[in-house]
Amino acid sequence: MAQAITDPMEAAAQLKACVDAAERIVFFGGAGVSTASGIPDFRSENGLYHQKFKYPPETMLGHQFFCEHTAEFYEFYRDRMIALGAKPNRAHTKLAELEAAGKLTAVITQNIDGLHQAAGSKNVLELHGSVHRNICQRCGASYSAEWIVAREHEDERGVPVCPACGGRIKPDVVLYGESLDGDVIDASVEAIKGADLLIIGGTSLVVYPAAGLVRYFCGNKLAIVNMQPTPQDAAADLVCACDIAKAFDF
Repeated sequence: MAQAITDPMEAAAQLKACVDAAERIVFFGGAGVSTASGIPDFRSENGLYHQKFKYPPETMLGHQFFCEHTAEFYEFYRDRMIALGAKPNRAHTKLAELEAAGKLTAVITQNIDGLHQAAGSKNVLELHGSVHRNICQRCGASYSAEWIVAREHEDERGVPVCPACGGRIKPDVVLYGESLDGDVIDASVEAIKGADLLIIGGTSLVVYPAAGLVRYFCGNKLAIVNMQPTPQDAAADLVCACDIAKAFDF
């Protein structure tokens, strides 16, 4: 088992060495990737699951809650899940640079904030969807996160409705009780199988089925960058227990 590195400069140097030696890198990330951009995660001490709301966040982010309490869902969604002012941090931009250089083949993310694309990444596999796509359940029209926040077209309860047909709009995000997109899963599996370096960052690896994708990796090096221990630390060649933006600052 690799000893966890807590010094950011040492972590960056070690991660750079792994990256320099690799030819086909895949990055698998979670909420911790975006905390340096000011977006709270879920399970850390200051995460959403430790904050007080009328309903538990796990409940409000469920398919059944969306269907039965749509107004309350959107109140939480607009306030806590859409972060239009957030900007990519060094982890996002470094991954985009590695892709542009031909070193990184895919970013697989559990995040829905779109920051990888904002940083310039092209091949981003969004396991849980994106706040930047909001789909009319009647006609299929798509609306942006900015449109949802603007509140220009909503019913008396504050629920967005399609100006084209009056249908209810649902964010293109995977809620609790919904299945992941099979095509995205298949593409993620193939990307991980083809990698010689898998970097896992900002995820506790406890949310399934996404966390189960790691078992498909059979490459040379496994690197983990996460503040807290993960179930895969014992199998990793490098473990960096420090701020992920600093670890990617090379």
